[in-house]
Amino acid sequence: MVYYHIPVMVREVIAYLNVRPGRIYVDCTLGGSGHAAAIVEHLMPGGFLVGIDQDKDAIENAAKILSDHASQIALFQENFVNIGLVLSRLGISKVDGIFADLGISLDQLAQSGRGFSFQRDEPLDMRMDESSGVTAEDIVNDADQRELSDIFFKYGEERWSKRIASNIVKARQTRRIKKSSELAEIVVESIPKKFIAYPQRIHPATRVFMALRIVVNRELERLESFMDKAVDLLNPGGRLCILSFHSLEDRIVKHRIKAFEKGCTCPSNFPACVCGGETKLRSLTRKPVRPTQQEIEVNPMSRSTKLRAAERI
Repeated sequence: MVYYHIPVMVREVIAYLNVRPGRIYVDCTLGGSGHAAAIVEHLMPGGFLVGIDQDKDAIENAAKILSDHASQIALFQENFVNIGLVLSRLGISKVDGIFADLGISLDQLAQSGRGFSFQRDEPLDMRMDESSGVTAEDIVNDADQRELSDIFFKYGEERWSKRIASNIVKARQTRRIKKSSELAEIVVESIPKKFIAYPQRIHPATRVFMALRIVVNRELERLESFMDKAVDLLNPGGRLCILSFHSLEDRIVKHRIKAFEKGCTCPSNFPACVCGGETKLRSLTRKPVRPTQQEIEVNPMSRSTKLRAAERI
């Protein structure tokens, strides 16, 4: 299988990671390995890249893409929340840069066969790691109407969440919803026609599919845990760089960086710090960095990207 993905903001990622020869970096979300290939190019000679992805297809693809530098990389099929465990296996305690791209790859949309795309007739799976967890089919068919509505509204910011949830419950009374195309059809039929203007920037089912993917893969809770662990794995001066594509993801990244920058969590009226919190990060991006208009024209999927970076103190 050809793994196809256009990496976003590669130059900006390399700059904010401050990639230098002889240093150690971690790409926590290999995807199509576009960012990983750029990192490897800049860390030579003498540097080392640890690559992580929970998708076995991404690991297999990375092994091919980075084969010319096999002695300078180590690849692991793991969720990025287990970054500490991965590094301990290699005997590495601290690194000089950690990168994560929170977006879904074009390959997963177009070729995975796991129901990420509403434009295909595929099983409703949506697991990044096919070996564990519940599937999107499980949630769509087993969650009650209120749970579905809450998922679509909270994680997808879907305006018509209640109507969509109601119609899903009605549809599954006669048949189990098993295919991505079936779910997409229900979503489209749930939205009043006057609010579906074609052509439009996004398909009407986009938010529902995104919400299900986030819940299936526990993306937000794992992101919070990852942020907390990653900070303590950086050398002084080491960089953390995150690409997010969703407002909820960006909010977590922003708030965690702020918290580590502040350190102390004591109320403002306390005469002295008693919590023992220490400042661990210095933000490098007071506002998120966005892709250039030129990049957006070449790769429209990059338009929602936000880059945030920080340096370990």
